[in-house]
Amino acid sequence: MESALQVKDLCKAYKGTNFKLQNVSFTIPKGSIMGFVGKNGAGKSTTINTILNIIQKDSGEVTFFGQQMTDRSTSLRDRIGVVFDAVNFSGELTPQKLEKVLNDIYKNWDANLFFAYLERFGIPQNKKIKTFSRGMTMKLSISVALSHKAMLLILDEATAGLDPVVREEILDVFLEFVEHEENSILISSHISSDLEKISDYITFINNGKIILAEKKDTLIYEYGIARMKQSDFEKLGKSEFLASRKRGLQLEVLVQDKNTFAKKHPNILVDHATIDELLSLLTMEER
Repeated sequence: MESALQVKDLCKAYKGTNFKLQNVSFTIPKGSIMGFVGKNGAGKSTTINTILNIIQKDSGEVTFFGQQMTDRSTSLRDRIGVVFDAVNFSGELTPQKLEKVLNDIYKNWDANLFFAYLERFGIPQNKKIKTFSRGMTMKLSISVALSHKAMLLILDEATAGLDPVVREEILDVFLEFVEHEENSILISSHISSDLEKISDYITFINNGKIILAEKKDTLIYEYGIARMKQSDFEKLGKSEFLASRKRGLQLEVLVQDKNTFAKKHPNILVDHATIDELLSLLTMEER
């Protein structure tokens, strides 16, 4: 299967700090959405900035559509749409004036598509961007990312701080985008429910390391959390679970195949695992 983005053994260290990216590797197949999950400071934004060559990597390999990006790869950059948590457009511009600037920047800029997204999102063309709410500025950024024929969207907390109605609207646009099987998305978010709705794959990062990468449906339907007493936990083999933590008088244990585990231990309750629970258990185990 062809990949839109392949990251292999990506490393980045900062002088004077203990944090570093450690051999970060993952692949996004064309036509899919990958959710990128981790706590604050886990390395999500550093990974994204390093992938985009905004931060220079120490080692590793990043390829977009089979090609490595350099500072001169303008045609390759045109195929990538990026939306960060912070909006980088001048607040003095209006969307109409911004369009004229972007028309000179992007080779494949589509003005008609841009204005169609503005109309769909209810964004006024002639108001200054500095007067926009966060929701409107995020919609504007997404409109820009979608209007220069990008085939890969990289979204760093693009839905953070938005109300549920706006988030649903934006998620629908992302799903429409990947209906074209050549298009793909990498999206980092603290809102796990958003990722559960749209992602095909979920990659977990903690302390600069990838700790789990899996299909979303596998995580939701096959992984599980077994809840048990200490006496039951002590009878488990180490190969039967991935992580554990104590919650009051119970232990919560992350298992990779909840159905097999339940058959082997019929006296132990096994629930499905949410993305948040998976992250919490996996990162607690690392500590």
